[in-house]
Amino acid sequence: MTGLPGRVFGTIPDFEDHLIAELEASGSSRSELKTWGSLVYAPSAAASSSILPAPVFWQQNTWLNPVRIEFGSINEAALALRKMGRNWAPCFFTQFRRGALIVSALPPLPAKLRSFPWLLPDTPMGAFTLLDEHTLVAGPDCSSPFPGGIIEFCEDREGPPSRAYLKLWEALTLCRKWPQQGQRCLDAGASPGGWTWALCGLGANVLAVDRSSLDVKISGLANVEYLKHDAFTLEPEDIGRLDWLFCDVVCYPPRLYEWITKWLESGLCGNFVCTIKMQGAPDFETTARFAKIPGSKIIHLWHNKHELTWIKLS
Repeated sequence: MTGLPGRVFGTIPDFEDHLIAELEASGSSRSELKTWGSLVYAPSAAASSSILPAPVFWQQNTWLNPVRIEFGSINEAALALRKMGRNWAPCFFTQFRRGALIVSALPPLPAKLRSFPWLLPDTPMGAFTLLDEHTLVAGPDCSSPFPGGIIEFCEDREGPPSRAYLKLWEALTLCRKWPQQGQRCLDAGASPGGWTWALCGLGANVLAVDRSSLDVKISGLANVEYLKHDAFTLEPEDIGRLDWLFCDVVCYPPRLYEWITKWLESGLCGNFVCTIKMQGAPDFETTARFAKIPGSKIIHLWHNKHELTWIKLS
């Protein structure tokens, strides 16, 4: 077993170029990057530190401490993995049959769809791939607790007016906390009401703000107050104290940052989950400004599209 310098990144379909741009900004040259199917190995990506010289957010999953293992047999490969951890998610681009045999010799990962709310276990999630018949690369510590960064929920196909609630469920699962019964939440950019529906299901009281109307099924819920308005023109003092602020507004990232800064300065809310939506080219500069807000983090959710999610918890 040999430790590999750098990190292995799981790419996001259609946004591989965003990751490459971030890695180049962090000091990696394009010539040194190695592509293994949907994975990108960056040898100089600061493996000894939890913080890269420049932020890297456009990735589905990061293998923080990758190792290279030479093995002679299926059992030898599986034994080496089991010594490092219990949970292993495969990511193959070659040697599929041999990889499947190694997977069959490992403890199985839960295959069932998850119901929400679901309290995420603390057990580490590893990942591995095969380079050839006798060489594997494994990451026992991954940035995502989900296998390969992927989480699938039991969907409700009748209640919510859109599937946007799935990214909120994913974000709150990663937070390991969510709004409780009677807590006051703001859902900015609420229409047609997917996030409001999810929050109401937790028993929260929701102020849903949007210039467009909510779906009639959502506006009729007892714990929903709808305000037809541009949320960004409302001052924090206009709304008052909140337990949670949620925002899925389609806007340019600088406008979201300006509005969130007002809320942070007001001290009227402690928990934030906001979508940073890209309008054309990715806004790396504003994303980095969000990342510098103390106590916050930025991730690309499995259910995100051309967007990132900013989270700050009290």
